[in-house]
Amino acid sequence: MTRQAIGRNAENRVAAYLRRRGLKLIARNFGCKFGEIDLIMLHGEVVVFVEVRRRTSTAFMTPAASIDPRKQRRLALTAALFLKGQPQYARLPARFDVVAITGANYRTTLEWIPNAFAVDDCAGL
Repeated sequence: MTRQAIGRNAENRVAAYLRRRGLKLIARNFGCKFGEIDLIMLHGEVVVFVEVRRRTSTAFMTPAASIDPRKQRRLALTAALFLKGQPQYARLPARFDVVAITGANYRTTLEWIPNAFAVDDCAGL
């Protein structure tokens, strides 16, 4: 399986997992010059920007720990551009979640980390 196929499979799994927990999918793979957000969902009246991370092992670093401040900033800028173009969501509160998938083949664990990191307000783009 290609790296892209593995990533798409992980995103599909996470989207289904979060839908079963009451979130509604708004967009997938929203990209711009700053980067890409894997999933954008609605959790009640909260817009949730979801970063999906997959690793076969946590020996070096957990999937969630791999989202450094630079990546967080890029996600925040991408989210701000999404909200700027979607006025129906721009007025709602937003958060950044991480869903980490660890393991290989059929022995994987999935960890949902709501509100995984806070970012400065980027609404003024």
